[in-house]
Amino acid sequence: MTVAVTGAFVIGDGPEGAMVMALYAIAEWIEARAVDRARNAVRELLALTPQEAEVLQSDGQWQRVATAAVAVGARVRLRPGERVPLDGEIVAGQGSLNQAPITGESLPVDKGPGDAVYAGSINLSSALELRVTAPADDSLLARITHAVEQAQGTRAPTQRFVDRFAAVYTPLVFVLALAVAVLGPVLAGWLVLDAVYRALVLLVIACPCALVISTPVTVVSALAAAARQGVLIKGGRFLEEARRLRVVALDKTGTLTEGRPRLVAQEWMANRPDPAWAGLAQAVAARSDHPVSQAIAGGLPAPVDAAAAVTLDAFAAEVGRGVQARTGSGSTVRLANHRWVEELGLCSPALEARMAVHEAQGRSVSLLVIDQQVQAVFAVADTLRPGMPEAMAELQALGLTPVMLTGDNARTAQAVATQAGVAEVRAQLLPDDKLAAIRALQQQQGPVAMVGDGINDAPALAGADIGVAMGGGGTHVAMEAADVVVMNDDPRRLALLVRLSRRTHA
Repeated sequence: MTVAVTGAFVIGDGPEGAMVMALYAIAEWIEARAVDRARNAVRELLALTPQEAEVLQSDGQWQRVATAAVAVGARVRLRPGERVPLDGEIVAGQGSLNQAPITGESLPVDKGPGDAVYAGSINLSSALELRVTAPADDSLLARITHAVEQAQGTRAPTQRFVDRFAAVYTPLVFVLALAVAVLGPVLAGWLVLDAVYRALVLLVIACPCALVISTPVTVVSALAAAARQGVLIKGGRFLEEARRLRVVALDKTGTLTEGRPRLVAQEWMANRPDPAWAGLAQAVAARSDHPVSQAIAGGLPAPVDAAAAVTLDAFAAEVGRGVQARTGSGSTVRLANHRWVEELGLCSPALEARMAVHEAQGRSVSLLVIDQQVQAVFAVADTLRPGMPEAMAELQALGLTPVMLTGDNARTAQAVATQAGVAEVRAQLLPDDKLAAIRALQQQQGPVAMVGDGINDAPALAGADIGVAMGGGGTHVAMEAADVVVMNDDPRRLALLVRLSRRTHA
């Protein structure tokens, strides 16, 4: 192309040479933008880790130290609301941690002495002290960042093929162009200038970019059609590759499910809710900022006016157990988990059977206890996205296999998969495990699309043949690492992407 452009100016066809240069300049600009997106994705990951940690010194004082300078074995203090600065193990304190940015778990996890915590998690409830188990550059979050960089760097095998092809093709085209320029006047009687012009035209036409330039009408039409339906495809290559997919791997929280806990069931011991007891439960739950309590408060009727509001005293949150308060009449009201009810000696075979039904479906169970009497069972769960079973059925009808990849526990994962219509489930996966699962699926079954919404999904999104991010509630890192973004979070758009790709290819 350099020879053709130079030749165009030499023989006086500057406008044609300028057009070729303009097309190349646009291509270079698009490539630079893609590189910037990759860098931004990694920058977002790095921003999750606090730059400083509060470390215990040899003189017994606590001092804030740069995270990168904290040694393995150091003791770190973590206040409520802070992010965990380094991977570690709890040595003092109990509390709830939101691990969603790292593992994708939809509900906070209760942690105590001996439990592992990951850098980037959020401490929700109480002060904790940790013993550092990995340096800053080897934390789980750092390994996620490295995996994203590595996956993005090895995602274009087509380019390696083009390089090998060009090593043979380019010299051959130059020989042909030279033959046209030299032999044209001799064999065909062309003017020398005409022969040179035709040789330059041959160089331009023979360049692979001419083939790319011949397809924009089809590709741009398809990209625009997808955008109108809330699907942003970051280039024609991903649109064309979608037709080759054989497997669609999906994260659970925020992808198959909505990512927000809701009150999905309530059972009253008296077979029907007592308005007074329901008001007490709502009032106690509303005092807590724990997601399970908030789901119960949102699912029960709130007082309609100030006169109906419940007065509570001595509210307290029992870490790992639940919450309790005292009413104006002196009654004790608790929202207790299974463990606390057992400690209170209130579990009966009938109550255990009721709880087992919900726990088998992966739900978090809380019980309303009023003065040592269990009055109600509340079940909270992360609910399935609307239209998900239909979306999975559509994918299967197109010949694709849906697979769930999640960091959640196996029982919860299997319950959600059954509701969604996903037959294959791989649970309790950390981010690098998800990437390994993607690579195994690629070897076993062929091209794989990964669908996710969280930071923990970024390596798998980047490593899959096509990464699809849920854009409505997804993180910036996931959307930057992905090749396709579903802006309206409608799972049925996955089948639309495959159908559109096949029509574009046809």
